Amino acid sequence: MLEETVNVNYEYYRVFYYAAKYQSLTKAADLLGSNQPNVSRCMSKLEQELGCRLLLRSHRGVSLTPEGELLFSHVQVACEHLQTAEEELSGSRGLETGSVSIGASETALHVMLLQKMREFRMRYPSIRLQITNDSTPQALAALRGGRVDFAVVTTPTGAEGPLREVQLGSFQEILVGGPKFSALAARKLTLRELMEFPLILLGKETMTYRFYERLFLLHNLSVRADTEAATADQILPLVKNDLGLGFLPEPLALDALKRGEVFRIPLAEPIPERHICMVKDSSRILSIAAKEFEKILCGKTPGAATG
Repeated sequence: MLEETVNVNYEYYRVFYYAAKYQSLTKAADLLGSNQPNVSRCMSKLEQELGCRLLLRSHRGVSLTPEGELLFSHVQVACEHLQTAEEELSGSRGLETGSVSIGASETALHVMLLQKMREFRMRYPSIRLQITNDSTPQALAALRGGRVDFAVVTTPTGAEGPLREVQLGSFQEILVGGPKFSALAARKLTLRELMEFPLILLGKETMTYRFYERLFLLHNLSVRADTEAATADQILPLVKNDLGLGFLPEPLALDALKRGEVFRIPLAEPIPERHICMVKDSSRILSIAAKEFEKILCGKTPGAATG
């Protein structure tokens, strides 16, 4: 048979904590915004509930009995943990503390996320930002596993279930080649003709590969990569060094195009527009800091109430 447990008002423990810590009922009363008789009454009630003497009273203040010392060793930990939590929550509400974790694909990072991070940091310099550089499937896996607050990736995302996709902006990808292939810039190349040249693509596990796989299939063609890049930022140096033709988000190729390091190669078949998306887990509640970052991502005014 289970022993009967004692149900004590938490406020009694809080009063005991201050009385024991400062060895004074008067000091405890001042810190609690109460008065000495009320504190004495609470201590008497706690001793009555627990069935043992906790404090020894004298004209110099109070001291702990052995039972009081045992109780204080536990109450001290609990009260100080709660105080720390209250301070952290207070800082979080004022966006003076906290962190935001984001799983980002390379393209999303360079096309949009870096600018949004800069805006957030200028507004909330004390909030830590944690960014993992992943492929879209890896970023969504981290989101499902609760390791990031949300993912910022490119379409197609393949988000399902509790994962909800919000489009943040669009971008266009272009075909580029290095100096060896500069003559191709003077005419439109068909996808079938493109297959006669070495092609640089991201790996088959990426959503970008699947995007181009679908594009080629629409024209009854099978895409084939002669060189596979691990990340989007590897494609440009590979193209510059004439290892093949590659698809790049236009914003990432602009500087190299202006310097004449690569050349834009027109295609007869248009490349569909792609989107940067935020993907969030609708079954999870975001922290205050993450909610503010979400507002900046979605172009809303930070600090404004959300429904």
